[in-house]
Amino acid sequence: MAEKDQKQSAPKADQAKDAKQKDQPTKKDASTSDQKVKDLQKQVDDLKKQLADKDDQYLRAEAEIQNMNRHFNDERASLIKYEGQALIKEILPVLDNLQRALSTKAEGDEAKQLHEGIQMVYTHFEHALRNHGVTKIDADGKPFDPNVQQAVQTVPADKDHKADTVVRVLQDGFMLKDRVLRPAMVIVAQ
Repeated sequence: MAEKDQKQSAPKADQAKDAKQKDQPTKKDASTSDQKVKDLQKQVDDLKKQLADKDDQYLRAEAEIQNMNRHFNDERASLIKYEGQALIKEILPVLDNLQRALSTKAEGDEAKQLHEGIQMVYTHFEHALRNHGVTKIDADGKPFDPNVQQAVQTVPADKDHKADTVVRVLQDGFMLKDRVLRPAMVIVAQ
């Protein structure tokens, strides 16, 4: 029986030896495991890089959307601010004609009444334009400003008019809020 116990214990010892050898990594196993770690680290680095790229793309897209929204809001505000600009430009010649009619002398009672009626229409017209942000450009006797005035003629400067000042306004200019609708046509002293 002792012999039988030895035979049974010998395979158990061999099995224990084999299990120990399996648990201990060999050089080949160690290099394979190092390679696996390197491969996994490379994959992690690649994924981190992809994530950083996606974050960058997301931030750029978000910035682009914000820029588009800001641009859209600016455009909308500008449209609202200068609403009616085309209509006002077409109405300005009517105002000019009323002003010309008022510059003629009225003789007789009927002509004076007609003149007064035209004056009332002109006054109401100016008042309505002013209420909507339209103002006349004050140019007579002022220094010439090419941003709001258009010089159509020059005259020599004299004691009454210094150089680069407006001598006479030929046609009034108008602004809608801070935008020039029509520059004033002027004669400038040189």
